[in-house]
Amino acid sequence: MRKIDINCDMGESYGIYSLGNDEQMLQHVTSVNLACGFHAGDPRVMANTIVKALEYNVAIGAHPSYPDSIGFGRRYMEMDKKDIYHMVMYQIAALQGMVTAFGGSMQHVKPHGALYNRAVKDPVVAEAIVQAICKVARQECILFAPANSCLLELGKQHGLPVAVEVFADRRYLQDGTLVPRTEANAVICEPKQATEQALQFLRDENKVADTLCIHGDHENAVAIAHQLKHGILANGIHVEAVGQWKAI
Repeated sequence: MRKIDINCDMGESYGIYSLGNDEQMLQHVTSVNLACGFHAGDPRVMANTIVKALEYNVAIGAHPSYPDSIGFGRRYMEMDKKDIYHMVMYQIAALQGMVTAFGGSMQHVKPHGALYNRAVKDPVVAEAIVQAICKVARQECILFAPANSCLLELGKQHGLPVAVEVFADRRYLQDGTLVPRTEANAVICEPKQATEQALQFLRDENKVADTLCIHGDHENAVAIAHQLKHGILANGIHVEAVGQWKAI
């Protein structure tokens, strides 16, 4: 039976500021990418989100980013490779330690925002991220990355298990990269459109997809998550956390 994971960015509130519909989204997704304090999240938010994810039996991953809370991690930053390595290592280790303290385990790592987009094309950035994952989690953690990206290929070269990610609620350019968020209509906010795009990926034998990403920080997020999951199930595809069925 065809299987797919549904992942969502989460734990992106900070202090008195609340962002996203985390608990409602947890009812529809199988994996979550938790902010580690650099673009969003704080120790209390991280802890509370971990506890909720474990309650809903949702797999947990780290979502490291550039140190850019003002820009929500969506601005490119020029950094030395070693600084990126240590920055990512720090964030992964922080989340892994908290997840372990609450009796769970960390399934995956998915870079956030500009760091993710940079690692898609920049082998230096990609290698720094991969080396940080290997140092902290060794080969026991899945790397989420787009198909045909520097990040995916370097993950494979370093022996990391990888999961190919596609986006249900982001539009794509002809070259297979994401439409920049600075452009109009970069984000799909209509549940039916997001579900149709996801099903196109899953039906296309020439495309690999292990995990579908949806975002929880816009007003239709819960409706998209609900319709997406039910649409996938209605097409005979099993929805389950990638770590349960992809070999590590």
